[in-house]
Amino acid sequence: MTKDDVLAILINSDGYISGETISSRIGVTRAAVNGAVKALKTDGCIITSVTNRGYKLESCPDKLFAGEVYSYLDEQRRSSIICVASTDSTNNMLKEMLKDSPVSGTCIIANEQTGGRGRMGRTFISPPDTGIYMSMILRPEGSFTDMSEITAWTAVAVHNAILSAYGINTDIKWVNDLFLGGKKTTGILTELSIEGEIGVVSNVIVGIGINVNQSRDSFPEELRDIATSLSAGSGTAKLNRARLAAEVIKELDRMMTLWPQGKEQYLETYRNCCLTIGKDVDVINYSTGVSRPGRALDVNPDFSLKVIFEDGHTEDVRSGEVSVRRR
Repeated sequence: MTKDDVLAILINSDGYISGETISSRIGVTRAAVNGAVKALKTDGCIITSVTNRGYKLESCPDKLFAGEVYSYLDEQRRSSIICVASTDSTNNMLKEMLKDSPVSGTCIIANEQTGGRGRMGRTFISPPDTGIYMSMILRPEGSFTDMSEITAWTAVAVHNAILSAYGINTDIKWVNDLFLGGKKTTGILTELSIEGEIGVVSNVIVGIGINVNQSRDSFPEELRDIATSLSAGSGTAKLNRARLAAEVIKELDRMMTLWPQGKEQYLETYRNCCLTIGKDVDVINYSTGVSRPGRALDVNPDFSLKVIFEDGHTEDVRSGEVSVRRR
């Protein structure tokens, strides 16, 4: 923790800062500060030190170090954030932690996933040093039906975070994918834990994967026409991943303070950003694999999708895969 706190202070410092000042801020010895600086240098950070002036951070590798994320957050929020270099899945890590009853808002952020998962068991490609792969545990109050809306609220929260961090305006494809320029940039996987005896949702784990700095050529050839990153899709230079990770945490925290009374503002943003409305779609049943063509008319107040099918009947779609037909 000391190393991460020192890095956060160095990032937020304008020029040199003394070891005495750092030790006073975080309540450790000067020797501990010096040890933290040495550890940060081992991690690849370039830090200069000058007698009677202190330390100055010159550069830091983009590895999503905890200290980088901390630098954008209040001190009291940092204790329940865990950053790891690599894991199979951040959702899986949080599931393993449930036996220890982690506090609501506990968040895991990985620089790489070796077994990232999306909906329907699909693989979410999660290479190192380019994307954000994170999961947070939430404990919202409400019925099982209410919980089905969390994934749509999360899509809005991540949309807001990207807009706040970079000024990039993403679209939402029903139900929870974020798109930029007609290509997918973000996937969201929500998993619920239910108390078996009473049938109440006890935990919600929200997993979020965001393509941030991948180049077009870094995607597998079969994905290059359907996936992009925020930097490639917006035509901007390399983006600061730690800043976006912190903004996502802030937006998820804000979402939980507004749940469920703030539904109208999330629904309004969702509808305004939903690229599925007004499009010809194919609605695919998860169980049977049967695909039915129709046209998406609107998003209902419960975030279900109103679709009119070719035979003229209208239906509110709450589950399954909805694919926008390419013209």
